[in-house]
Amino acid sequence: MKEPRFLIVADGAFGPETSKTADCAIRYVPERVAAVLDTSQAGRTAQDVLGFGGAIPVVGSLEEGLARRPTALLIGIAPRGGRLPDAWRGWIASALDRGLDVWSGLHTLLGDDADLAARAKASGAVIHDLRRPPANLPVSNGRARSLDALVVLTVGTDCNSGKMTAQLELLRGLEARGVRTRFVPTGQTGILIAGWGIAVDAVAADFVGGAAEQMVLEAAPGADVVLVEGQGSLIHPGYSGVTLGLLHGSCPAAMILCHKVSRRRVGEYHPGEAWIEIPPLADVVRVYEQAAGWIHPARVIGVALNTYDLAEAEARAAVARAARATGVPATDPVRFGPAPLVDAIVGAAARRRAARMTPSA
Repeated sequence: MKEPRFLIVADGAFGPETSKTADCAIRYVPERVAAVLDTSQAGRTAQDVLGFGGAIPVVGSLEEGLARRPTALLIGIAPRGGRLPDAWRGWIASALDRGLDVWSGLHTLLGDDADLAARAKASGAVIHDLRRPPANLPVSNGRARSLDALVVLTVGTDCNSGKMTAQLELLRGLEARGVRTRFVPTGQTGILIAGWGIAVDAVAADFVGGAAEQMVLEAAPGADVVLVEGQGSLIHPGYSGVTLGLLHGSCPAAMILCHKVSRRRVGEYHPGEAWIEIPPLADVVRVYEQAAGWIHPARVIGVALNTYDLAEAEARAAVARAARATGVPATDPVRFGPAPLVDAIVGAAARRRAARMTPSA
């Protein structure tokens, strides 16, 4: 199948923390992005808004976006609750009428909408609902704990802290070292980039662990390292359930803790009161290691920081503080490169291989 060329819809929300799907598409598959539709920032570029993305234009109307010759419309945000903004419905309908495929990571499944489905059928377009879960998922049973590959899960102090980005940067770094590595996408944006996976936050609670286990088992053959995209946070009052399901279903042997340095409270990037203060990193490490250990022991072996909104000196100081506080390597893998975390993973994988080759007494 020919790769789509996207017009990304992120109206009123295109930015570093408000349009995760759009941002990651622009960072990791920029050749597939024709333009971004945001009426509030028309005339700017992705570089102007995000600090990366070069000359990808921000347009102010669907017609202007279609002039860039996209083949698909991509919903570029993941709003709280994952529901379709009412104002966008007309754009989606018009795109389908013109034969553009629609890719969506919303909880609102567009393919189940009778009107939109009829428009797609009439024009020959396809609606890709990235959050549609597969049928017949199993309940997890700890099978991932016995794999030869080192399973590494990203965990966070909050949502939207860089868990997927860290894994994609680690994937690049490990592959550059010749390490056979697979990335397991567990959210709509990771699925969009990698071309496979299950959005676990759309899976019934009893089967989140089973979905994680199934994907890890699928990814592991022939791999030295399996990188599992984390979701949510154990200290988030709304999304801790999916985090725990991933943690216990994937049975990681190692974890990378992700944290946005300038954030002080859980969920403060959303409207409303943010009332839970993010604990010190060393405390968060203990929380994750203890929770993992209920099922399968796992250690936090590195810290991935998001420092995009800090000055260079502040960012480097934050990296040093995180390393001192946790006793493990730290970096901002986008800004300063993933090398310290790659080293930690390579070392952990070697120790795992050696341990599994040593005959038990």
